[in-house]
Amino acid sequence: MTRALKPLTTAFAAGLLATGLGLSSASAQDAELQFGTTSPPGNMQSNSAEEFARRVNERIGDYGKVDVYTSSQLGNDKEMLQKLRLGTQDMSQPSTIMSTVVPEFGLFDMPYLVKDRAHMKCIAQEIIWPILAPKLEEKGYKLIGVWENGFRNISNNVRPIDTPSDLEGVKLRTPRGVWRVRMFETYGANPTPMPFSEVFVALQTGVIDGQENPYANIYAGKFHEVQKYLSETRHVYTPSFPTASLSKFNAYPEEVQKAILDTAAEVQDWTYEEAARLDDETKQKLLDAGMEFNEADRDAFVEASKPVYDTFAEEVEGGRELIDKALALADGC
Repeated sequence: MTRALKPLTTAFAAGLLATGLGLSSASAQDAELQFGTTSPPGNMQSNSAEEFARRVNERIGDYGKVDVYTSSQLGNDKEMLQKLRLGTQDMSQPSTIMSTVVPEFGLFDMPYLVKDRAHMKCIAQEIIWPILAPKLEEKGYKLIGVWENGFRNISNNVRPIDTPSDLEGVKLRTPRGVWRVRMFETYGANPTPMPFSEVFVALQTGVIDGQENPYANIYAGKFHEVQKYLSETRHVYTPSFPTASLSKFNAYPEEVQKAILDTAAEVQDWTYEEAARLDDETKQKLLDAGMEFNEADRDAFVEASKPVYDTFAEEVEGGRELIDKALALADGC
């Protein structure tokens, strides 16, 4: 999406000229920073990408602009991560798939790990930035922020999901993350990893029975048009991880790098406030659309989730320490 450029302040323009990269207004304005997301408009991830672009474009001025491409226009998450690593795309906003790059990101597929958004903010401060972000840089990526996908709930066409046993045999779409798949296998479901862009048709044609996503994603994806049951499980809180190509990021002028990082940090707080609002708003829209709603038995799901924690602790180096550290932050940091 094209966004109007804002003029540089005199001080910032002078800073760009001093770097030797603000050579001329015409050449600088040719810089397009492509930000891709798989999410459709109205989804929390696309909303936060748009808000980021709006704010950062006011800061980078004549250097160029960030353009947001929604709905997998630049590829699915796996394809965009490859482009970032190769330096052919500037930024994307992966979520669950990050565990395929750095296994420790599977922490965020542990069911019922994150208590609330204040807890998530502490986890970002104490775990993501000091421990996980450097591991991403070793792979060629620059983490620029920690935003939100949201608390996930289940929809399907088979039955209401009250306890894990209700998932027995249900063909459920999941993102491409090994731990989400294992979690639903543990519950007895038949998890099917699939790009978000393919989910509506798969639900419509009966290739899959259901899916799990935050309410805003369910509504933005129009899944309510092809799903009967909506079960509030809140089984996983999923952050999103706006990420840049490390090679491209390092080539930006220092002022542009700072503008990107500062703006992404600001958008974190905005994202939490907006996501909380959308939780209530989009849930009501789904109910108004006629979906049959129930609240799942949280205690039953928590009990059934213990083997997932144990396996993560066994298979991921430092996994037990990460889990314990994250849980210890539930009451503040």
